[in-house]
Parts: sequence; C-alpha cells; structure tokens
Amino acid sequence: MIDVIELRDLRCEVIVGLLEHERENLQPISIDIDIRRSFERAAQSDDVTNTTNYALIITMAEKIAREGQFLLLETLVSRVAQAILDFDAEVDAVTVAVRKLVPPVPENIASVGVRTTLTR
Repeated sequence: MIDVIELRDLRCEVIVGLLEHERENLQPISIDIDIRRSFERAAQSDDVTNTTNYALIITMAEKIAREGQFLLLETLVSRVAQAILDFDAEVDAVTVAVRKLVPPVPENIASVGVRTTLTR
C-alpha cells in the first residue's frame, strides 16, 4: 500500500533569491509537500501517534523557509525535504515543491518554482 499525506499551498513571506531587491524584501512563496509513508496503523487505531503529525511538519517547513534566507529555491526545497526525512523515520519518501508567487521577471508568468523528491 502506498499512502501519501498531502500538504498544499503553505503560504509564507520570505527572503529568497539572488537579486538585490529579493535580499531586502519579503516575497510570497507557496510550499507543497507530499509525505509517502504507511498510515494503515493510524487509520485502524485513529491515533495520531501512528502517523506523521502534519501540523508539526507545517511548522517546521515554515520555520526553515522564513529563517533560511536562501539564495536558491533549490536549497530551500532540499533543506525542507531533508528535515522531514530526519524528523520521522517512518517516512519512505518526501516531495517538496516551492513556488515564487511574484517572480522577478518581466514576463507575465503566474509562478516559478522547483521540486525535489528524497527517498530513503
């Protein structure tokens, strides 16, 4: 069985990017996280201790994003993904995507982003 905990569109305002104005001003990002792990025991027991507590993951991801002040989105997604694997040994794989919601480009584009998947 493949189970996935989905966390969608966590909104944060962070310092991320290479350009001078990106280093000085908060900008909106969106984070999506897919946590692949069995939650069969949790479904049977109805007990949060038998699964990954997504509230703690949300808090952790937001803290990494806000405090990191990364130059690259690639660094941000990698740090969040690794932190989730480190947080819960029952997680088989995690996919993290981050999008800049106001990209620093002149073209009319809704967002730019990166995605990574880490597995054990």
